[in-house]
Amino acid sequence: MNWLRLGTGECRSLSSKASSFGARTELMILRWCSATPGSHAASSVFCAPRLLLTGRGSRFSVKTSIGGESVSTEQSAPQASLEEKPRNKAVFKWVLMIALVTFFAGLLFGYDQGVISGALKGIGNSFNVGDGAKQIITSWVTLGALIAALVAGMSADRFGRRPVLLAAGLLFIAGAVIQAVTPGVEILVLGRLITGFGIGFASVIAPLYAAEMAPQRIRGRIVSTYQLAITFGIFIAYLVSDLLDSAEWRTMFLLAAVPGVILIICVMIVPESSRWYVKMGRKDKARESLSKVTEPAEVEKELSEVEAQVNAEAADGEATWAEVFSPRVRKALIVGVGLAIFQQITGINAIIYYASTIFESAGLVSTKSQTVATLYCVGLTNVLATFIAVAYIDRFGRRPLLLMGFIGMFVSLCAVAIGFGTQSTADTGAGPSIVGIITMVGLVVFIASFAFSLGPVVWTIISEIYPGRVRGKAVSFATAANWGAAFLVAEFFLTLTSGIGESATFFLFAAMCILGFIFTWRYVPETRGRSLEEIQEMWNKGGSIKSWDETAPKP
Repeated sequence: MNWLRLGTGECRSLSSKASSFGARTELMILRWCSATPGSHAASSVFCAPRLLLTGRGSRFSVKTSIGGESVSTEQSAPQASLEEKPRNKAVFKWVLMIALVTFFAGLLFGYDQGVISGALKGIGNSFNVGDGAKQIITSWVTLGALIAALVAGMSADRFGRRPVLLAAGLLFIAGAVIQAVTPGVEILVLGRLITGFGIGFASVIAPLYAAEMAPQRIRGRIVSTYQLAITFGIFIAYLVSDLLDSAEWRTMFLLAAVPGVILIICVMIVPESSRWYVKMGRKDKARESLSKVTEPAEVEKELSEVEAQVNAEAADGEATWAEVFSPRVRKALIVGVGLAIFQQITGINAIIYYASTIFESAGLVSTKSQTVATLYCVGLTNVLATFIAVAYIDRFGRRPLLLMGFIGMFVSLCAVAIGFGTQSTADTGAGPSIVGIITMVGLVVFIASFAFSLGPVVWTIISEIYPGRVRGKAVSFATAANWGAAFLVAEFFLTLTSGIGESATFFLFAAMCILGFIFTWRYVPETRGRSLEEIQEMWNKGGSIKSWDETAPKP
């Protein structure tokens, strides 16, 4: 309870000041009269009302007492600041645990993506395999992830989010152990495929679970923790590869089981999704789950909103794949699938693959200097720039970060393409040339631009834009599209560079950034600060992308 002493003129701005106290705040404002009766001051005070202001969400009521009569009115107030944090320590603890589940699910993928580059040389020496076999060893994780992503949503809708996440952790541990003890290439490829299954399940369900459980004001940050973890996993893998010799590739793979174990422990602690419980008709369990991540005064309100949405969806029976492609869902599906594909075809994996070559063109001729540059210029930049997205995705919104990212990626890819098309360092030891340095800077700018935009924002949007009725299947399809695009890039990138050259290939990626910018500008809505139910209402109303921007809650 907060007591404020107001001057007569201050009452006019009362409603605007009230909003700064945030949602669910109860505030009493009492005008005390201290002047003596009959004085001018007393008469002015007598005309000022005594006010009781209480508010919750975006509405507040004002009770006035003038001359003994009481009048109650209700008015709209701006939404609470998106910066508000849970005041309840227990709520904060559970939200943190959900963030950890999301984090370690992403770490699985990030570590595997980074560690394979350091392990391939040792694998080649141990089993005497060529580039073709190495390409299969690398790409079959993506193939496994694609297969798992297609069934992850259906599995999560039937069995729950937690069981599928537990399965993801177990599969990743099994894959890591098989890769570490493999007697030959065939078993190694099997281990890679099983690892891909675990990554595919986690890539669908972890962001979905986070979106359903996180408070809406910080949902973007919690979901984007998944991409932050991917970048952190890549950085750790680079560090492990630098510390261990390539001959110790079995140890590199075995260490991958660690995040799988931690993920299982975290998943066993957190509650099941309240929305899934409501779908299953287990209202008491839904209330219990929701109470862990919601302020006590808001539990019943949130539960009733979820119930209303789920009941409306259940009236039409169980969702089918045909409904995922129906006109009602089509716009959201196009947005999710389009962004998922643009995340891959703009060249992120190609840039990471060519990092050492780019640093060599900049004059870093020794293997050690290239490794260190890759570790810090690529790995550390990736992590730090993703932190920016996590910090500001709920303040600036999804669309601005995406649009800025596409611009930065386009400019930097052009610089990399020019660098590949120009002889940078003619002689070993000649030192970095100007063009080579521009190329290296272009690489770093590209990594940073991707990391604060497409990297985390795409996963956030995919997890929140679909109707709850088809969310599991739709997220699975969009994630599968992401893995499919990644698989195609991995399979045909070398063929493309051999056919048209590295410079033309990176100019092609730059052109994809232009298309991605246009796609985002025209079709991607702003979802910042809205509940999942509010996002669905916006889709149902139709309207332009501009209308989403105009009605978005202010940060």
